[in-house]
Amino acid sequence: MLSLEKRAAPSGAMRIASPLVAAALMVATGIVLFTLLGKDPLQAFNVYFVKPLETRYGLGEWLLKATPLILCALGLAVGFRANVWNIGAEGQLTLGAIAGGGVALAFPEASSWWLLPAMLVAGTLAGMAWAAIPAFLRTRFNTSEILVSLMLVYIAGLLLAYLVHGPWRDPAGYNFPQTRMFSDAAILPIMIEGTRAHWGFALVLVLAALSWVFSQVSFAGFRMQVSGLAPAAAAYAGFSEKRNIWLALLASGAAAGLAGICEVAGPIGQLHSTVSPGYGFAAIIVAFLGRLHPVGIVLAGLLMSLLYLGGESAQIQMALPSAITGLFQGLLLFYLLAADLLIVYRPRWRSRVPRRSSLASLPAEGAA
Repeated sequence: MLSLEKRAAPSGAMRIASPLVAAALMVATGIVLFTLLGKDPLQAFNVYFVKPLETRYGLGEWLLKATPLILCALGLAVGFRANVWNIGAEGQLTLGAIAGGGVALAFPEASSWWLLPAMLVAGTLAGMAWAAIPAFLRTRFNTSEILVSLMLVYIAGLLLAYLVHGPWRDPAGYNFPQTRMFSDAAILPIMIEGTRAHWGFALVLVLAALSWVFSQVSFAGFRMQVSGLAPAAAAYAGFSEKRNIWLALLASGAAAGLAGICEVAGPIGQLHSTVSPGYGFAAIIVAFLGRLHPVGIVLAGLLMSLLYLGGESAQIQMALPSAITGLFQGLLLFYLLAADLLIVYRPRWRSRVPRRSSLASLPAEGAA
């Protein structure tokens, strides 16, 4: 019979292999799923994973969708390493889009160099401010940052809906819930000609490098890792838990807010009722799939971006439902959590030992 035996120490090799195992199992399950739906699995996977990247425009869309995913995941990873669980990156992304978009709408005729940097700063600060709410409540009243940050996602969405339906609605927009288009000075420049990919992706790579420096070189990063791995040792060393909570939530809020303004100042060019298809939630999967390491997060963000693109391609070319994207994301997370079990445990095959008969345990007849 198959059983699990606890390892003497967590397996470093399995920690690296776990995301690869999860991706392979996701693909295998996809083959079964497409077969049950009456689709040719080879054709389906060609449409899902190959066709989106066959053209320059497709490659640009790949990088475009990866940008907010990687940005949010880099920020979340800072907190996750210290066991600070920010689940509200989607709301912080929305607030960043609102604040940065508000700057663009306040100066519709501006053509100065300072407008786009001001939008990026406003979006970053707004994300930090929205993340400061769960940080304050956690450090002051010991509330759960998981619940508070999650509930704030819905408040942010309602605030955005109020603005685009009300005071910020475009008077010439035929009553659609959207703002005016931003001016050219408020749009991120294109990085690859013939695509929509902008220089926000280059900014992502810079921030990934800075994230590595923070986590691997700085004392603050070391302090947060110790707090996550050994809270008792961190307390004995005098590391402030409250400082770690504030730093983790503000960093993740800043990254999510920056992702929000990069999204609306890039492909969208205006605010409307939905600025994100769930990038803030998908970034949680990206962070864990990348093992909370900046390089791993970049690679995982590219994979998750391909799932978004493949889902759109499958809807158009194979008439599959839009839920196929969420299904593959869920499968990836499920198999990742299952594979992570093998980091601490190893499978063992044990031969079944026959149970002794209950009669054999009785004393022999006539025994004293």
